[in-house]
Amino acid sequence: MVKLRSDGRKIKRLFADIETSPNIVLAFSAGYNLTINHDAIIHERKVICIGYKWQGDKKTKVLRWDKDQDDRSMLIEFFKIAEEADEIVAHFGNGFDIPWLRTRCLFHRLAPTPLYKIVDTKAVASRYFYFNSNKLDYISNFLGHGRKLETKFDLWKRILMDNCQKSLNYMCKYCGIDVDRLESVFLDFEPYMQPMSHAGVMMGKEKWTSPRDGTDKVVKHKTRTTLSGAIQHQMKSLTDGSYFTISDATYKKFLEAKKVPALRLPAKKRNR
Repeated sequence: MVKLRSDGRKIKRLFADIETSPNIVLAFSAGYNLTINHDAIIHERKVICIGYKWQGDKKTKVLRWDKDQDDRSMLIEFFKIAEEADEIVAHFGNGFDIPWLRTRCLFHRLAPTPLYKIVDTKAVASRYFYFNSNKLDYISNFLGHGRKLETKFDLWKRILMDNCQKSLNYMCKYCGIDVDRLESVFLDFEPYMQPMSHAGVMMGKEKWTSPRDGTDKVVKHKTRTTLSGAIQHQMKSLTDGSYFTISDATYKKFLEAKKVPALRLPAKKRNR
């Protein structure tokens, strides 16, 4: 079988998180239940920093806007990095991080970005679990990985209005810790969720290997039949206990590889 990944590694997964600035607006009054029209914006919101790390790496890196609070160069650098990823993991990535980044790319008239394969851990939390809150801070603490750094709105004010480098450094540290928490939460989620890529195939192995880590230490758990009558086999990984489903044709290849004889039903006796 031809390897899709020349380096022989598993899924190249990028964890990412962004911190953004608020709009600066002109308003005649402040309070609740007020409407601020987009015409009141005098300074558009931007991306302050982008934290990222590759799965398994010890160090998290954080990109930041330049001394003029321009996020253009940072965006170009990040999307060059993102090009190498098989998957990008971000908490509420489909609803916040990626649309935010694309909008800023459009503003700067940068080259279009591809449709990345996004693993949104907030969506995973909502689909597969029932937490009291789907916020990353709560889930991370619930799973024993600790909380995020404490921040207050004054931090954004000092960064945006005073160009305070000390506050910006703290914001970047805050962002980097979020990425670390994100990776820890994802690794806890992974055995319970439907994978988005097949690590085994990407490593040049057969489809019956585990899609999560490519291990061939798998066993059949049960056989299922779809509404259309297709036979499927639920397999279990012996490395992490996770389950995945393969087709009947793939299961026959599994039996051949393991040299396990296929179960044959006894032939019907003919009436004489």
